[in-house]
Amino acid sequence: MIGILGGTFDPIHHAHLRTALEVAEHFGISDMRLIPGKQPPHRPQPIARPEQRLAMLQAAIATEPRLHADDRELRREGHSYSFDTLQTFRAEVGNERPLLFTLGFDAFLHFERWHRWDEILALAHLVVVHRPRYSLPPNGWYEPFLSTNPDDLRATPAGRIYLLSVTALDISATHLRMLLKQGKSPRYLLPDSVLDYIQRHQLYCE
Repeated sequence: MIGILGGTFDPIHHAHLRTALEVAEHFGISDMRLIPGKQPPHRPQPIARPEQRLAMLQAAIATEPRLHADDRELRREGHSYSFDTLQTFRAEVGNERPLLFTLGFDAFLHFERWHRWDEILALAHLVVVHRPRYSLPPNGWYEPFLSTNPDDLRATPAGRIYLLSVTALDISATHLRMLLKQGKSPRYLLPDSVLDYIQRHQLYCE
């Protein structure tokens, strides 16, 4: 079983890391991949360069053996579509190994706008984590795929949607960048190793 959590990680912070760790622990995953996107199709482009965001991610997870930085989207040209990324995983691990693709409620609300969204469940399970102030979409398209049993996801390679409540840390990279731009400290909202990197390379400041 492989867990997958993507994002711009511009910069990586404790809400990203805590979510990844809680998903890994809930399902007993020893290989949880954090994948920084190169060109996200549905949001503004990252400020830090790809190699800087990867370096911050690597620094953040250096002491947690279950979390692994995966640079496949940074090595691929064009937009970072989740469908394409999941296809590369399937090409590597075959069709039988479960893939757990993690996303927040905020992203799930707009899932039907994603590139080839209706084919993603053929490649992976969705683990939808609770975030502050969000609720499920009202149209109910997802209901036939819902599961409340983690064993369902362990026993099958793809096709389930699982709702997981995680520790609510309402931290955003946008807010962190604003603090840094204003000359204020974001300490305790992200790992010290990441803040040290940001300060050494003078990221996100005027």
